[in-house]
Amino acid sequence: MHSLRQKLVAVVMATTLTALLVSVGALIGYDLRQYHRALLGDMSTQAELLGHMTSAALTFDDARLAGENLALLRLRPLVRAGAIYDARGKLFASYVAPGEPSEFPAAPMGDSVQVAGNKLYQFRRIVENGELLGTVYLRAEYAMMSRTIDYALMALLITTVAMLLAFLLTRRLGGIVTAPIFAIAGVAREVVSTRDYSRRAPRTSDDEAAELVDSFNAMLTEIEQRTGELENSNRAIAREAQERASAQQEVMRLNEQLEVRVHERTLQLETANAELEVAMDEARKANHAKSAFLSAMSHELRTPLNAILGFAQILTSEALPSTLAQKKEFAGHILKSGRHLLTLINEILDLAKVEAGAMNLSLEPVALGEVLGECRAMIEPIATGRGIRMLFPEDCKAVVAADRTRLKQVLLNLLSNAVKYNRAGGAVILDVSVAAPGRARLSVQDTGHGLSSAQLDALFQPFNRLGQENSGEEGTGIGLVLTRRLVDLMGGTIGVSSRVGVGSVFWIELPLTEPHAITIEGGTAGELARSRLGNGGGHTLLYVEDNPANLKLVEEIVRFRPELRLLSAHDGHMGIEMARAHLPDLILMDLNLPCISGTDALKTLRSDPRTSHIPVIALTANAMPRDVERGLASGFFRYLTKPINIDEFTEAINSTLARIDARRTAQTEVQI
Repeated sequence: MHSLRQKLVAVVMATTLTALLVSVGALIGYDLRQYHRALLGDMSTQAELLGHMTSAALTFDDARLAGENLALLRLRPLVRAGAIYDARGKLFASYVAPGEPSEFPAAPMGDSVQVAGNKLYQFRRIVENGELLGTVYLRAEYAMMSRTIDYALMALLITTVAMLLAFLLTRRLGGIVTAPIFAIAGVAREVVSTRDYSRRAPRTSDDEAAELVDSFNAMLTEIEQRTGELENSNRAIAREAQERASAQQEVMRLNEQLEVRVHERTLQLETANAELEVAMDEARKANHAKSAFLSAMSHELRTPLNAILGFAQILTSEALPSTLAQKKEFAGHILKSGRHLLTLINEILDLAKVEAGAMNLSLEPVALGEVLGECRAMIEPIATGRGIRMLFPEDCKAVVAADRTRLKQVLLNLLSNAVKYNRAGGAVILDVSVAAPGRARLSVQDTGHGLSSAQLDALFQPFNRLGQENSGEEGTGIGLVLTRRLVDLMGGTIGVSSRVGVGSVFWIELPLTEPHAITIEGGTAGELARSRLGNGGGHTLLYVEDNPANLKLVEEIVRFRPELRLLSAHDGHMGIEMARAHLPDLILMDLNLPCISGTDALKTLRSDPRTSHIPVIALTANAMPRDVERGLASGFFRYLTKPINIDEFTEAINSTLARIDARRTAQTEVQI
C-alpha cells in the first residue's frame, strides 16, 4: 500500500509526463504537417508559375527563355533540380543545383506529387486555352525524416529534464501539502475508534489547510446538531441535482440547435463559395474569349486595310510608276477590300448590338413565300454565274412569327455560304417543312465538300472561317455567329448536319403563326375609311415600312380616300430623303427598319429645318408600356401599335390632319 506522499508524487509525475507528451507531440505533429503542406503548396505554386512563364517559350520554341526561367530556381535552395518537357514529352530545358545529379525522368507524368526518401517530385502540365503545351518537373529536398528525428531527440531531452525537476520539487515540497492532511487523518481515526468528539486536529499553518482543520474541528463540534440539517440539505441537494439535470438538458438542446445552425451556415458558405468559384471561372472564360475576339477582330480589320493602304501608296508614289491598266487593277483591289471592310464593320456592329441587348426586333407574321422570292432574286444571279442550280419550293404559304428584315438577313447569309462553298456545277436546295407542331423548319442544303466533326465544333466561333481564309472566297467569319444570335432573338433554333465529301444542311426553326385578320363591322374597308377620315383637303402621307404586308394593309385603307396621297419608303434612309423631297403633311414610321431605326430617322428629321415641323406617328409592333413611353419621349406625335386597330388608326390620322389644317388657317389669318 502506497502512502499519500508517494501517490502525490506519482500523480504529479504522471500529470507532468502526460502534459509534456501531449503538448510536445501536438507541436511536433503540427509543425511536420505544416511543413509538408507548405512544401507541397510552395512546389505547386512554383510549378504553376513556371508553367505560365514558360508557355510563351514553348509556343515559340525558345529553349533559351525556358532555361532562363528555370535558372530562377536558384533563389529557392530547397529546389534541387527542374525541367520543362514539351507537348511530345521531350526534355525542352533543365536546371540542376550545384552538387545535384543531373538525372531527369525519361518522360513526364500527369499532374502528380511523389515522395521518395528525402526527395519530393512534382509534375504539373502546362495548359493554355485547352491545349497541352508541356510539363513542368521539379525535384526538391524533403527533410521530413530528419526533422522528425531532431524533434524526437529534443522532445526526449525536454521531457527528461522536466520530469527530473518535477520529481525533485514534489519530493521536497510534498510534505507542506500532506502534513495537515496526515494530522486530520490521525484525529479522524481516533474519533472513529473512540467516538470522542472532543478531539481537535492541531493547526499548523495559516493557509487553506488551516481552514480545513478549523472546518474539521467545527464539524466534530456540530455533527450531532447538524444531522437533521444534513437530511434537509440532502433533500435540497436532490432538488438542485434535478434542476441541474434540467439545465443540462436545456444546454444540450441549445447545443443541438447551435449545431444545426452551424451546419446550415456551413452549407450556405459552401454554396456561396461554389457560386463564387463558378462566377470566377466564367469571368476567366469571358476574359479569354474577349482577348481572342479582339485579337481576331484586329487581324480581320487589318487584312483589308493592308491592301487598301498598300495599293494606295503605290498609286500615290512617284518612285513606283505604274501603267493605266495597273492603276485600274490596284483601284479594283482597293474597292474590293473597302467593300469587304464595310461588310465586316456592319456585321461587327450588328453583333455588338445583339450582344449588348440593343437590337430591337419587330416580331410579326411574315409570309415565307414573299421572303423566299426576294432572297431567290438576290442570290440566283450569283449562283448562275458559278454554274450552281438553285431549287426553291414552288408554292410556300407558311407564315412565321419573325422580324422580316432579320429573317431575310439570316436566309441570305445561309444561301450565300451555300453558294460560295459549293462545288462547281453543284446545287443549293431550300426546303420548308413542319418539324414539330407549330414549328416551321427552313433548311438550306448544298453539295459542297462538307464539314468534319472538328469544324462543326468551331462553326459558330467569331472570325473562324474553318480553314477557308486562303480559299479566295471573301468572308468575315462572323456571319454564322450573327445568324445564330438573330435566330435566338426571334425565338427560333438553328442547327447543322454535314458529311465530308457529300455536303452540309443548315436549318432554322421558327414558330408558325397566322396572318393578322382585320374584322370591320358595319361596312367594307372603303366605306369605313370614307366615313371615318371625313372630308378634308388634299394631304400627302409618307409611310416608312419594310414589311410589304403591312404596307399593303395601309394602302388598302387609304386608297378609298381620293384626297389622300400615300407615299412609301422601305427603309429609314429612303424615308428621310423622300420626306425632304416631297415634304408630306404626315409621316407614319415603323421603328424596326433596316440600316437606321425609326427613332434615329425621327432625330434626323427633327434636326432638319425643312422637315422639323412634320408630325411623325410611330406605327410599330413594340407594344410594351416602356416602349410607348420611350417613343413618346423621343418626339413621336402619336404612338400606335400593331396589329393595327382601325378605329385608333383612323382617329389618329383624322385628329393630326385636323390639327395641321387649323394651324395653316391660323397662319393665313395672321398674314392677312
